[in-house]
Amino acid sequence: MTPSRKSAGGHISWRSNEVWNHIFYRIAIGASISPVSSYASDQFDVTILIWKDPKLGNWWMGYGENNLVGYWPAELFTHLADRATMVEWGGEVVNTRSTGEHTSTQMGSGHFAEDGFGKASYFRNLEIVDSDNSLSSVREVSTLAENTNCYNIKSSYNNDWGTYFYYGGPGRNSKCQ
Repeated sequence: MTPSRKSAGGHISWRSNEVWNHIFYRIAIGASISPVSSYASDQFDVTILIWKDPKLGNWWMGYGENNLVGYWPAELFTHLADRATMVEWGGEVVNTRSTGEHTSTQMGSGHFAEDGFGKASYFRNLEIVDSDNSLSSVREVSTLAENTNCYNIKSSYNNDWGTYFYYGGPGRNSKCQ
């Protein structure tokens, strides 16, 4: 688990495992968060905060403004005893090529990054929790898309959104086989 603050236009869900301590039951583990953004229409942001408790070492997840969802116990993350050394934001699709072709699973909204606001999914106002347990804005990010014919990513910065990126794609298409 890495400390991060995420705002995304679109659908976010997460899964539980037997080591998660769930404390905010208005958020069901594995369920979707709503409202959900619509293509070329209303867009909704979701704020997710993950940080390490400096006293007990547990890794906490917060949702929205001041809603603690739960935590992962410190003993799960012996390699994160002091701090995280890397933060990653983005999407991931498993592509086993079980049919011999690239999966048709969409990433994000299913639209490429260059489609921009209202169409592509995004993360904005990227921040990390520093050693003083304070939020610090991220100024630069490295981006990676393994096959830009299937999915891509474009990052930038402005005063309103801070560091942000659009990402996604349709998966299998005429250029992605």
